[in-house]
Amino acid sequence: MLTGKRIIVGLSGGIAAYKTPLLVRLLKKAGAEVHCVATPHALQFVTPLTLETLSQNRLYSDLFDSQNEYSTEHISLKDWGDLLVVAPATANILAKAANGIADDALSTLLVSFTHKPLLLCPAMNTQMLENPATQRNIATLKADGATFVEPTSGQLACGATGNGRMAEPEEIFNRICQQLATTQDYAGKRILITAGPTYEKIDAVRFIGNFSTGKMGFALAEELARRGAEVTLVTGPTHLNCQHPGIHRIDIMSAQEMYDAATEAYPHCDAAILSAAVADFKPDHAADYKIKKQSADDTMHLTLVQNPDILATLGRMKQPRQRLVGFALETDNEATNAQAKLTKKNLDFIVLNSLRDAGAGFGHDTNKVTLINRDGTSSTGKLKSKASVAADIADHLRALL
Repeated sequence: MLTGKRIIVGLSGGIAAYKTPLLVRLLKKAGAEVHCVATPHALQFVTPLTLETLSQNRLYSDLFDSQNEYSTEHISLKDWGDLLVVAPATANILAKAANGIADDALSTLLVSFTHKPLLLCPAMNTQMLENPATQRNIATLKADGATFVEPTSGQLACGATGNGRMAEPEEIFNRICQQLATTQDYAGKRILITAGPTYEKIDAVRFIGNFSTGKMGFALAEELARRGAEVTLVTGPTHLNCQHPGIHRIDIMSAQEMYDAATEAYPHCDAAILSAAVADFKPDHAADYKIKKQSADDTMHLTLVQNPDILATLGRMKQPRQRLVGFALETDNEATNAQAKLTKKNLDFIVLNSLRDAGAGFGHDTNKVTLINRDGTSSTGKLKSKASVAADIADHLRALL
């Protein structure tokens, strides 16, 4: 599937570098041409002979090596490559890339590698990943157009458990394939996506909300935009940012605001995918001040009223040319409840999540879903990244458009 593609694999100095030779092997097996570029510290974890044997090309690791084919190897490689992936991308190399520091073979290549796809696969200790400086560098690189294959949670080299494990080689390989896919099968299509939570105000400082992060909806928006769609993304509060310029983002706070934005956009769209976790109820009155406790033993009573049902409303609005996809997050009787929701709300198919599946649901970078059709047929996928799940959903929807 990568025949004729030219991939540059960069390695920086993290223990996750031991996984990178498998990525090189996967790329070669798929028909790609591969060149490896490594920092001196990366070669403490994997040998030049391993990388050269698997890539079938000479390793580039020394700016001033007299054996380099060109005196400006970083420029010739930039011109040669279709895509550069850095796996692992340590805090150090991310800082260099974000700030334009070029003091070794890999960082010099990164500074020169513009206007082509760049994939960065972070790998580091959780505390390093969460350091404000690292987060600033990641935000800068995303704003500059880099794509991140997000790290996962698990046991780290230090023995602790937390976020910062590099994605597995198979996942990185899939993301490379997605990045280099030339299909524009959604060109000319307009797609509405809802994402994230809604916040329903209690008073000036409190709200009713949920644990949704918006990761699934944003992954869908990026996937569809990459494939040529004009995407309208209506999102509740989230820290996530859109990367693709084909995404028109509308930020909302409450279910009513999401309802208004979605019902206005849907008539102009070919399809809608509603992945947001919308609050079913809201307080009947929101105070414009902070409600104070009157005494230690006082209780507080809230009267809740129903929010408008966005999915059901779009189901009633749907025209024969349009398609509508919903999500169902269930804890019991999953398939039965999802099928009933599909029928009741006039959906074309529904994406079922079960909170009983480890690694799926709110907050995770991975998901496991079942796609259920109107005729009752279904297909269940494996646990995979939300980016890969988004590609599966996009494929399923495209067959219906």
